[in-house]
Amino acid sequence: MDGILCVNKPEGFTSFDVIAKMRGIARCKKIGHGGTLDPMATGVLPLYFGAATRAVDMVPGQKKEYRATFLLGRTTDTLDRTGTLLETRPVRVGRAEVLALLPRFTGEQEQLPPMYSAVSVGGRRLYDLARQGIEVERKPRRITVEELELLDGEGDSYTLRILCSKGTYVRSLVSDLGEALGCGAVLTDLVRTRSGPYTLKDCITLEEAQAKRGELASLLLPVETAFAHLPALSLSAHFARLFTNGVRLRAEQVGSPQPGEYRVFGPDGFLGVALQDGGQLRIKRLFLGGR
Repeated sequence: MDGILCVNKPEGFTSFDVIAKMRGIARCKKIGHGGTLDPMATGVLPLYFGAATRAVDMVPGQKKEYRATFLLGRTTDTLDRTGTLLETRPVRVGRAEVLALLPRFTGEQEQLPPMYSAVSVGGRRLYDLARQGIEVERKPRRITVEELELLDGEGDSYTLRILCSKGTYVRSLVSDLGEALGCGAVLTDLVRTRSGPYTLKDCITLEEAQAKRGELASLLLPVETAFAHLPALSLSAHFARLFTNGVRLRAEQVGSPQPGEYRVFGPDGFLGVALQDGGQLRIKRLFLGGR
């Protein structure tokens, strides 16, 4: 089995739990995922099967979109509802104040990773240290929140739509919003509605996968869909043969005038991802024989 299957991750499962479950359902050992989700979160989790796993390290930079619900007036050690309650505070703000604050948290910014996260410091995962009651110094990370929209809410509960870059911790964003409002906040529900080109409409549940285990191979998306954001470049049979043999092609010959990455196709279909640099087109990753 080679290709991509998008799963709507259920609450209570880690991303690796989903992989373990799918290995049993699909009887396929070689599976990777395209972006970790917290156990509390649900939503789009692309799984890469077989030869498509070679794309996993090329997709983490793709944008993610979330629907996040949070509650004002509370803080926990995990920054979400699964953690230990640390403090309650009166809520003296409302919808107008939440709306007014959103522009401040839109755009490029620095974000401090939460202690309950998979970030490594000194060779140890932060969540392992946090469970031992140890808090260490962390370096802020540069993130981008492209869009931040208030979907619903009043009183002390609100729901946001968030379009952001890789490495963005929605729990931290919500916590920082709460602190800026003067009352604190915890994440109560999180759904990833988009990961790169894939949305919830592309997903199946684990129960559906189990019911369709005999036809899973037919449900797999081609690996080229992971690179839908890249411009497509079609090569003739002659240039396709040269390209797949590792020959650097002159950009002007093959119609790739702009530097950057391309999805490359030959007469028989998808060949792989190429990089145009210095007027030459070269292989970045081949996907011959895989979907």
